[in-house]
Amino acid sequence: MDKEKEDYLKGKAKEIRKLTIEEIAALGTGHIGGSMSSVDLLALLYFHRMKIDPQKPRWEDRDQLVVSKGHSGPAVYATLALKGFFPTDWLNTLNKGGTSLPSHCDRNKTPGIDMTTGSLGQGFSAAIGIALGLRMDKKPSTVYTIIGDGESNEGQIWEGALFAGYQKLSNLVAFTDYNKQQLDGFTKDILDLGDVAAKWTAFGWFTQEVDGHDIAALDAVIEKALAQKEKPSMIVMHTIKGKGCNFAEGMEKNHSMVFDMEKAKEAIAALV
Repeated sequence: MDKEKEDYLKGKAKEIRKLTIEEIAALGTGHIGGSMSSVDLLALLYFHRMKIDPQKPRWEDRDQLVVSKGHSGPAVYATLALKGFFPTDWLNTLNKGGTSLPSHCDRNKTPGIDMTTGSLGQGFSAAIGIALGLRMDKKPSTVYTIIGDGESNEGQIWEGALFAGYQKLSNLVAFTDYNKQQLDGFTKDILDLGDVAAKWTAFGWFTQEVDGHDIAALDAVIEKALAQKEKPSMIVMHTIKGKGCNFAEGMEKNHSMVFDMEKAKEAIAALV
């Protein structure tokens, strides 16, 4: 990736962070931590990697993204709005009555959402099913999916891992948002995942690790994932929960936070 493209994508990530913070502040509470840790990946996928058309959200040959950790919906919505799937003023309706942007991703309500998610583990299974179906239909599209490290406590994740590995679904590229935290605290204190990459390798996946906030490095490992045609790919992204939001980044209780627009403006002013 050249420097011009990298700077462009960094700019998009900053815009997504700004919109996400404002969006949650308009409601007064929301999932800031896991939203912010996945922003750099979302910027890379939607503004560089994914084959999509905002004017045709259900285009049959599009690439698809299933955000299995569906509570990071606010960042996904900010990205979709910035990409032109719907007006940015929709963001002010997050999780309010009559909204098209519920707390968790919902394909029946939001243009650009490819799968309804939020019940942890289930979105990952859906992504695997979509990838299998596309292969059966001989479609050239890629399915991307994001799971959380807390979500990886779910047995359904590992059932899916075994199935996709056995099926050699090379059109599936998954990401673990490995921010080392979950709703109740740090993953090492709740159910330690150990060597995450080794686990996925053992399940038959092409596995790589990367700094999830380094857009150029992220792009390079995605390129390698797409180039190999023998296995599904898992990219373990080392991230920081709440990344870029000065009152949430690195805080222990940052899964969901209460804050107002004044605090949001201070955080936005501090964005780099």
